Amino acid sequence: MANLELTAEEEPRMQRDLNAVLGYIAELNELDTEGVPAMAQVGEMLGLAEQKHGEVLRVDEVRQSLDRAKVMAAAPETDGRFFKVPKVIER
Repeated sequence: MANLELTAEEEPRMQRDLNAVLGYIAELNELDTEGVPAMAQVGEMLGLAEQKHGEVLRVDEVRQSLDRAKVMAAAPETDGRFFKVPKVIER
């Protein structure tokens, strides 16, 4: 957000909106969360232990990755180590 260029008319509105967000966060920080259980992890949400609904994630295992030389040879433009892409952000 540091790179945003706001007009003089936009600045007060952005400041008001950001202050509102900070106000909501302050309100949330006042809530008593003692005794509230931590949120579920993704594995628990998918029921991976029980396989309730047939959701299956692939096994996390080490495998051979792509050959860099072959990938770079197929790229439209490269310096041999990285892909070269057109600049899309002006500063």
